[in-house]
Amino acid sequence: MRTRVGIIGAGPAGLLLSHLLHRQGIDNVVLELRTREYVEQRQRAGILEHGTAEVLRAAGAGERMDRQGIRHTGVELRFDRRPHRIDLAAGTGGRSVTVYAQTEVVKDLIALREQAGGAVLFEAEALSVDAIDTPAPSVRYRHGGAEHTLDCDVVVACDGFHGIGRRSVPDGLLTVSERTYPFAWLGILADVPPSCDELIYAHHERGFALHSMRSPQVSRLYLQVEPTDSTDNWPDERIWDELDARFATDDGWKLARGPITEKGITPMRSFVAEPMRHGRLFLAGDAAHIVPPTGAKGLNLAVADVALLAQALTQWHTHQDEALLDAYSETALRRVWRAEHFSYTMTSLLHADPAATGFDRRLQLSHLRYVTSSDAASASLAENYTGLPVV
Repeated sequence: MRTRVGIIGAGPAGLLLSHLLHRQGIDNVVLELRTREYVEQRQRAGILEHGTAEVLRAAGAGERMDRQGIRHTGVELRFDRRPHRIDLAAGTGGRSVTVYAQTEVVKDLIALREQAGGAVLFEAEALSVDAIDTPAPSVRYRHGGAEHTLDCDVVVACDGFHGIGRRSVPDGLLTVSERTYPFAWLGILADVPPSCDELIYAHHERGFALHSMRSPQVSRLYLQVEPTDSTDNWPDERIWDELDARFATDDGWKLARGPITEKGITPMRSFVAEPMRHGRLFLAGDAAHIVPPTGAKGLNLAVADVALLAQALTQWHTHQDEALLDAYSETALRRVWRAEHFSYTMTSLLHADPAATGFDRRLQLSHLRYVTSSDAASASLAENYTGLPVV
């Protein structure tokens, strides 16, 4: 098979890139290892930055998001048994975030690609990415029980942290920067209306907790746990009791309980591989970088990567101008490192580090009090939380 741009991975990054390129008349094919059902059901992020929502609207993928998503103009930091609201809109000239699950973004993008007759091959395992140092790279893949070759002008790896894309760059050419955190998140979905109107990020001596939502009927909550912990150690009643303890305030606020439908443990890491390009192979999203989920940046960074890449590929396709392609890695990494720093800061600020001293804990509280009492500090948090310009 022959195409202009071969895309590995049908997550939000790969699907959005495919659709943006299609709208510019650039032929492309998406290869996805998993089934369509799996891709449409896997639980991931749920907070869309202001710019991410704008990109989806401009791409024609915003109708259901605007109808079902929940717009938030503030976020709560909870500590010392008290709520402290950060006004996102006031600190950013009216910017906001939208609560809309990644699963729904993926469904919307698959529907758009289907309507446009786009080539998205599910259960297509990429086996190797070849000849990336030449003008004619290719992807060898297995689909329908047989091996095939996808010949391309460009290959874009949107296949996640464990995908073949990054591993296809020759040894020694990538610089990897990473940090592993000494805690993880136990996340649950519960069939109960949220107990809050906006997200709650709670700092507590027993560990961090987060109250989010998926819809007006479904709550998404997280607890800081040990990286080696197991969901077997967390029966439903223990989870709710611990959430109660960490969210407790002196003003009578109550956490509503309900049936837990899903639970899982997510490790925490920061990771950046650079450059995000080698030859005719480009990396985007989790294939190039991972952030701890505290800053809600993973999905948003992936969208920013492919929006930038779509612009560069369009200029190349239309004008045979490779200037934006040549600048892609450097331009994307500026935003990546800003998001890495913000995510690291939020993670360090809110979690209970098992190695922390009394001095460290007092610094955390001092920082939290400063962020919630200073207009300048609140505005800085709001600017980063709602997101930098996408392109």
